[in-house]
Amino acid sequence: MTTYTEQFSAAAKANAEAQIALFNQLASKTFEGVEKLVDLNLKAAKSSLEETQAAAQKLFAAKDPQEFFTLTSSHAQPTLEKSVAYSRHLSGIFSSTQAELTKAAEAQIAEVNRKVVAMIDEVAKNAPAGSEQAISMFKSAIGNMSAGYEQFTKNAKQAAEVLEANVTNAVDQMSQAGAKVTRAAKK
Repeated sequence: MTTYTEQFSAAAKANAEAQIALFNQLASKTFEGVEKLVDLNLKAAKSSLEETQAAAQKLFAAKDPQEFFTLTSSHAQPTLEKSVAYSRHLSGIFSSTQAELTKAAEAQIAEVNRKVVAMIDEVAKNAPAGSEQAISMFKSAIGNMSAGYEQFTKNAKQAAEVLEANVTNAVDQMSQAGAKVTRAAKK
């Protein structure tokens, strides 16, 4: 039979290892998100430079002011569309990274909670008579912490969904406004 000290020591070690694993998993997911963000920005910058150079050459080749202004207005809609696509892609990267981080954290928290409850049950089996109330209070505290974490996670998910919806709405409105401006410029 193991002693309480050995049980708690083993539990503390397992908890520390779980926290390190969680940190590594969260760091990995974060770096994946940053990598996607850097890749998106590099592609956007390269594309923008190429398109700006091509547009500048066309503008310098314009024979009269009317052609110059026609060329200028013809570039407005594609630029706006690319900006909208960039914003959507950026929102998708943030959203997927947040979802992966939440999923990893939830899985880890659930596993830690399971282990803590198992340890409490094991200790309760070997606990001296009269300690049932203390163990019950401890189990209740763990349950309350779990419920609090679940509520926090639920609120964080809702906030992320609202943010994503607001970004999507803003991008859609920007796209619609750009289309109106482009139609008006063509008239």
